[in-house]
Amino acid sequence: QVQLVESGGGLVQAGGSLRLSCAASGSISSMNAMGWYRQAPGKQRELVATVTSGGSTNYADSVKGRFTISRDNAKKTAYLQMNSLKPEDTAVYYCNAAIRPRGTFTFYDYWGQGTQVTVSS
Repeated sequence: QVQLVESGGGLVQAGGSLRLSCAASGSISSMNAMGWYRQAPGKQRELVATVTSGGSTNYADSVKGRFTISRDNAKKTAYLQMNSLKPEDTAVYYCNAAIRPRGTFTFYDYWGQGTQVTVSS
């Protein structure tokens, strides 16, 4: 069974920083892209940032220059460094990864349980 577990959320003042982590575990053969998404109350889930297995990154315009996504392939872990946080960054942040479980030939989409990030003004 494959799992994604996020950590690092919390409450921070505007202008502050947080670092989220997403660790994949279980019977994993290989991993492709990993990413972070967020969902604010009353809004749809939106892309924050993605990183390929080779390290190429993509960001939503709203976080460019403030957030940095990275990954450690050996640890099967992705990170999201969030700086200069704004109240509008408040949301539940979800980790996503394309993972091929052992014994299969298909990549599946996996999601973490989400971690709350709250930015106070």
